[in-house]
Amino acid sequence: MRLVLAARRSELARIQAFQVGKALTQVNPKLQIDYSFHESLGDRNQNDPLWQMPEKGVFTQDLREGLLAGRYDLAVHSWKDLAIEDDGTTEIAATLPRADMRDLLLVRADRWQDVEATGRLTVLTSSPRRSYNLNQFLRKALPGDIKELDFQPVRGNVPTRVRKMWQPGADALVVAKAAIDRLLQASQTEFAETQAALRQALAACRWMVLPLRENPTAPAQGALAVEIKRDRAELRELLALINCGETLDCVQREREILSSYGGGCHQKIGANVLSRPYGRITFLHGLTDEGTVLSDATLQSAEPRPDRVSPAEMWPLNRGEVDWFVRESISTSLPDAPLWISKADALPEGKTLEPSRLVWASGMKTWERLARRGIWVNGCAEGLGEHEPAGVETLADSSIDWLKLTHADAPFANGMRVLPTYRLIPKSDGPKLDGKRYFFWTSGSSFERALELNPEIRSRLHFCGPGNTQETLLRKGITPHVFLDHGQWLREMSIQ
Repeated sequence: MRLVLAARRSELARIQAFQVGKALTQVNPKLQIDYSFHESLGDRNQNDPLWQMPEKGVFTQDLREGLLAGRYDLAVHSWKDLAIEDDGTTEIAATLPRADMRDLLLVRADRWQDVEATGRLTVLTSSPRRSYNLNQFLRKALPGDIKELDFQPVRGNVPTRVRKMWQPGADALVVAKAAIDRLLQASQTEFAETQAALRQALAACRWMVLPLRENPTAPAQGALAVEIKRDRAELRELLALINCGETLDCVQREREILSSYGGGCHQKIGANVLSRPYGRITFLHGLTDEGTVLSDATLQSAEPRPDRVSPAEMWPLNRGEVDWFVRESISTSLPDAPLWISKADALPEGKTLEPSRLVWASGMKTWERLARRGIWVNGCAEGLGEHEPAGVETLADSSIDWLKLTHADAPFANGMRVLPTYRLIPKSDGPKLDGKRYFFWTSGSSFERALELNPEIRSRLHFCGPGNTQETLLRKGITPHVFLDHGQWLREMSIQ
């Protein structure tokens, strides 16, 4: 069987087409694939920002017309480029497993000293969503006093946009991480020159993988869609073999969220859905056309939730109530290794790090506190635990052996080495838990200490976030209800 597979002509689009072709020939080795590459309207118009272009499907409509005319059998798209509306003449018959959906910030290292001195950063991006979300986020995530963020439009394929970052007046660029990863991971020799140029650019930049909680991306970013004519039943059967149902489910939910606010790339709205064993996480952030601010992070649990309860029976209502230990520093030296930092205090006071050192934070609070200390943070685990992959091996061009900075009794997790930088010294007593029946734990150590002092709480209902705390409770024979964080627990469990 011979098929003609079409895609856009850019290097990234060709790589994506080759990925689909490889997936198809793996399930059907007798299949022969011919590739047909074309320019789209979005490729031909390099002047107007995408959000100002009135046409729907500016990167996909030309390929769809070729499908309907019978010039080729399959068309490969980035899911995020597909119009929200479906005209019914074609269908998406397969969605490949999703690549990293996050955005990547590149900052020219040669410009950083001037950025710190002036407090002004010029970022290239044509996305209203990125401009809106990052105008808030970068001020607290960058290790400097950023007073002014200037977002300037940029068009072109990914290598072109990276080159434009070195034009006068530009300091930084935001791109889809999946695009950089795919370009660097491609095995075909025709992309070697671009890969060398990207490696050179990365070496001359500081970079950050931008967290989904603060900067959710365009719906469906990182996912690939395979389109066919609706009457090609034989292709639908073949493509079902490479379809990833989990990715498709998340992508469709994200597009539904965007559609509920009007749809379109002019929107200042990011929405991402993550499927995890404990439930489905949704991140939503942005500004609607009517001026409504959106900021939501929720976990739809895989297990039924308990009924709402009285706040008088819940503990803690305030994170400040959790006070079971005194922290005692451990004198130690830091080896030259990538650092995974569980709490900002785990990095010894006064310790500075070279910007070239990879630093990963457990969550946003740790990231922000490190940034205020002048530490360049490359990304974070979003508060989802150590099993949440950093996914930066391609950017670093090597495997990464993380060294976790934490307390002396912290459990080993996810194969990481541990360097204790402080001890938890138990207090003789702790918060009073009389009358409390519903508990949210932010650390396994706090739970173990509370259980030691108040053994009667074992029979009560327990809640926590995903990660090590959840595993600690499970080891103690308690199955906790998982919420995304303490704030979500309060909102969804207390009787208003």
